[in-house]
Amino acid sequence: VLRVKAGERIALDGVITAGNSAIDQSSVTGESIPVDKGTGDTVFAGTINGTGVLQMRSTSTAGNTTLARIIHAVEEAQHTRAPTQGFVDRFAAVYTPLIFALAVAVALGGPLLMGWSWLDAVYKALVLLVIGCPCALVIATPVTIVSALTAGARRGLLFKGGIHLEQARLLKAVALDKTGTLTHGRPQLIHSEWFVAPARESEVRALALALAGESDHPVSRAIASGLQARGTHRYPGTLQQIHAVPGHGVQAEQADEESLLLGHAGWIERQHEGLDAAVRQAVMHQLAEGRTVTLLANQHQVLALFAVADQLRAQAAQAVEELQALGLHTVMLSGDHQTTADAIAHQAGLSQARGNLLPEDKLDAIRSLQHSHGATAMVGDGINDAPALASADMGIAMGGAGTDIAMEAADVVVMNDDLRRVPEAIRLSRHTHEVLWQNIALALGIKFVVFVLALMGHATMWMAVF
Repeated sequence: VLRVKAGERIALDGVITAGNSAIDQSSVTGESIPVDKGTGDTVFAGTINGTGVLQMRSTSTAGNTTLARIIHAVEEAQHTRAPTQGFVDRFAAVYTPLIFALAVAVALGGPLLMGWSWLDAVYKALVLLVIGCPCALVIATPVTIVSALTAGARRGLLFKGGIHLEQARLLKAVALDKTGTLTHGRPQLIHSEWFVAPARESEVRALALALAGESDHPVSRAIASGLQARGTHRYPGTLQQIHAVPGHGVQAEQADEESLLLGHAGWIERQHEGLDAAVRQAVMHQLAEGRTVTLLANQHQVLALFAVADQLRAQAAQAVEELQALGLHTVMLSGDHQTTADAIAHQAGLSQARGNLLPEDKLDAIRSLQHSHGATAMVGDGINDAPALASADMGIAMGGAGTDIAMEAADVVVMNDDLRRVPEAIRLSRHTHEVLWQNIALALGIKFVVFVLALMGHATMWMAVF
C-alpha cells in the first residue's frame, strides 16, 4: 500500500483505496485534461497525482507496469525492423566487376579475335575502365541525400539517416496523435455562458475568477486565465473558507454566508439534486462538442457554465489538407474519449478518428493500417505514442513538445512542432527520389554513349576522363 502526495509521480500501477484527486495521465493515455479519480479507480505508473493525497494498493511489480510494457514494445518494434539496402550499392556490386571483366576481354580478345594491335587493345581497355569507373554513379547518391538532409534540417526536419528520407515517398497512410500533436496539449477556456440577469454578469464573472484562481487544477487555471484575458475585474468583496474539494472542485463562502461552488457538472448536479432544463441542455451541448464542462453555482441556482478544451494547432487543418492532397489516407489516434476525438478530428478535417486508445491499442491500429493501406507513418509526441512510432514504417516525433522516448523511437523529428513539416517531409522525399534518378540516368547515359564510341574506336582517353 502506497501513499502518494499531491504533485508526486505514481510509482506503480494500482488501485486507489482512499482519497480523491485529479491524475495527469497524458504521458500514458494522451488525455490532455487530468482525470478525476477516487476509491476503486485504476492508476498507472508514471502518471502524476495533481491535487489530493491518495492511498493506493499496487497491482504490479516495477517490471510489469503499463510504462514498462510500453518500453518493452518499443524495444521489440525496433529489433524487428530490417534496414533496406540502397539500389546503387546493389547495382555497383554487379556493375564494377562486369566493367572490369569487359575491359580484360577487350584487352585480350581484341588482338586474338579482331586482329587489333596489342597497343590499341590495351588503350581501348583502359578507356573502357575510365569510362566505366562508377565515381559519378556512386557520388550521385550521397550528395543528393546529404543535400536533402541539410534542406530538411534548415526547415526544422531532422531525418535520422538517408534511409528514412528515401522511405518517406513510399507512405500510403498517416496516423496522427491528438494531444500535443494536432492540439497544443493544454486546456483553454473555449466558451462561457451566464444564467443570471445581465446586470449581475460582471459580478458573477468576478466570483468565477476568484474561485478559479484558488485552485491548482488545470481546468480551473484555464478558466482563470481565460477570464483574465477577457478583461474580467477582480472580485471587490471577500471570500471565506475557500478550500478545494479533491476530485470535484472549489468551495467558498461569501460575506453573507452564501455558499459558492465551482466544479464539474456531475458534482453540482448532485449538490442541487438536479439541474434546470436550460442548464442541462447547455451542459449536454458542450459535452457533445467534446469539451470539459465546469459550473459555478450557489445553493439556489447555477450561475454560469464554462467549457474547457484542448485547442487545435493553427497549422493542423492545413497540414491534414496537404497530406490528403498528396494522396495519403489520414486518421487520428487518441487516448481521449471518442466524443472529444471526433470533435477535434472534425475541426482538423479528418474523416476518421479513434478514441479511448491505450498505447497497445495504437500499436494495433498502426499494424491494421499497414495491412489495409501499406506503408504507414505515425506522428506523435508522448510516451504513449512510442510503441506506435517505433512500429510504424516511419515514426515522426514532435520535437518541441515531445518526450525523450518519443524522439528516440522516431525516425524523423519535427523540431519546431509545425505539423506542415510532415507533408513537406514527404514532398522532400519524392523530390529527392526524382533528383537521385536524374543523376543516375545522366551518369549511366553518358557512360553508355562514350562506351559505344570507345568500342567503335572513336573515343579517346581525354573524352573518357571528361
